Amino acid sequence: MKKLGLLALAGVTALGLASCGSEEDYELSIVCPQGAPAISVASLAVDNTDAYSFIDASTIAEQFTANTADVLIAPVSAGAKLYKAGKSTYKLASVVTWGNIYFATQRTDITSIDDLAGKTVTLFGETTINASVAKYVLAEKNITVEYAESLSSAALTQQLLISDSSAIVLTAEPALTAATVKLSSESKTVTSFSVSELFADVNGGSEYTQAGVFVNNETINKHKDELDDYLEKVSESCALVTTNAEEVADDIIELGNTGLPAAKAVVLKALPKCNIKYVSAKNAKSSVEATASIDLTQFGGAVPQDDFYYGL
Repeated sequence: MKKLGLLALAGVTALGLASCGSEEDYELSIVCPQGAPAISVASLAVDNTDAYSFIDASTIAEQFTANTADVLIAPVSAGAKLYKAGKSTYKLASVVTWGNIYFATQRTDITSIDDLAGKTVTLFGETTINASVAKYVLAEKNITVEYAESLSSAALTQQLLISDSSAIVLTAEPALTAATVKLSSESKTVTSFSVSELFADVNGGSEYTQAGVFVNNETINKHKDELDDYLEKVSESCALVTTNAEEVADDIIELGNTGLPAAKAVVLKALPKCNIKYVSAKNAKSSVEATASIDLTQFGGAVPQDDFYYGL
């Protein structure tokens, strides 16, 4: 299906080529972690699968240091930390994922976030920004909890949510929706609370900047027009999540390598909860700073400086 511009990944339009004097189209290479961030570009990737690599999220840091891809979609904190350390020249162009993590439980005695007080919560990725944000929002709301031993992935906390009716977990979309659908088929219910919404509530509306689009500095210097054209297409792709979720779900299933569920019904229910929204780095800067300030170690010890942002 061709929906967002046939030349989005092959370069620029004929008008753009004439204005910049390029002799031929330049095809951008894009690397994206599997999972929720892949939603942001699914409707682009389906039209040019050769340009995209969907990889295990745990290996994304290696892509920054390899410095080969033109565009990386990655956790904002990881990109900022490596940039601060001088191990990456990738600049943040936009934020596309605004927090897909949730507290969730089958327990019927928990109907509000305040009901978590005094309970035990199982996190995933205890040393990651996700866990830092989860702990922060509870502390800011004066909710004291105990933390069980952290599991390594949202998939594992999803499994715990399904198997233990007394568990309270931090997990992520779309794993949460998949668990909710499964438990619903067994006449069981899940109560969940958006960490992103809680974060905004205690930060005057500043949102959790989870994942963003990073652009290679060399590509900026050599192929800026193509890059800017591509970023416009990413913006359109993200907008489709709201305006035509069914089409996005079809694209995700057609791709088959995004790490997202293969069941269309699950994908459709999960899409709104993944918080996909394109915001330029310039306009996302204050939210990036709000996120960084809660755990500077995740950002290399300091709030990112202006040179970290593309287009600032």
